[in-house]
Amino acid sequence: MALKLMYITNEPDVARIAEDAGVDRIWVDLEYIGKSKRQGGMDTVQSHHTIDDIRTIRKAVTKSQVLVRVNSIHGAAAAYGSSEQEIQDVIDAGADVVMLPYFKTVEEVSTFLRLVDGRARTQLLLETPESVEIVDEILRLPGVDEIHIGLNDLSLGYGMKFMFQLLADGTVERLCGKFRAAGIPYGFGGIAALGKGALPAERVIAEHYRLGSTCAILSRSFCNTGIITDRNEIREVFQTGVSAIRAYEAKCAAGEIDFETNQAAVCTCVQTVCDALAAKEQA
Repeated sequence: MALKLMYITNEPDVARIAEDAGVDRIWVDLEYIGKSKRQGGMDTVQSHHTIDDIRTIRKAVTKSQVLVRVNSIHGAAAAYGSSEQEIQDVIDAGADVVMLPYFKTVEEVSTFLRLVDGRARTQLLLETPESVEIVDEILRLPGVDEIHIGLNDLSLGYGMKFMFQLLADGTVERLCGKFRAAGIPYGFGGIAALGKGALPAERVIAEHYRLGSTCAILSRSFCNTGIITDRNEIREVFQTGVSAIRAYEAKCAAGEIDFETNQAAVCTCVQTVCDALAAKEQA
């Protein structure tokens, strides 16, 4: 089965282009509380989308699902309402899937599931070392529809230099094994266009298939609309890039890719990147 591909945007015309190219989920990203602080200095996406963006994207797409990442569980403050209000607004605006990021306790997940109350699919973004420690308890909670491993924040939490170290050291494999045993669909990380990325996208896609993943994010580098603004060029990037990914997936599904060889290549590439980063720090 092909990976569910997700792409973050609040631009309706870009959402339609992505949908036409075969992207399965358009991701509206409301998370901002505490994100700048924990990712300070990192070249990461901080979208600052709004509830109105959900409504706009909902109207723009007809086949793709609308996934919304809310903020981690929080109470009301002067600058924003509570999680209860946010999740209600997100569901009212038309979200098909609601994602909870950066949780650390079973109580946070339980609260999230209670607030969604079966009115949308739930996806947990497992991206803290604390959540890894309690994953068995989380998997016993009713109402968890999907789990995604957030490699960037999780690697930061472990003090790693490169997010794909989590693939090389077996962390992702161990977690995927737990999710699979619980019968919960799962995914991890993001992928660039084929031939691109510090760990080439082909290597990552093959790992998705080896580990039984069902979902992946198209990374900002796949199509950075902050740099590419011409809509025809964006359409070409999506049509060409998604088609190439699907063609490579077909090879994985047909057994044309040796997963053990690929896994060894992943470990070698990750070590090379880490060595280069260490040398740069010492220079």
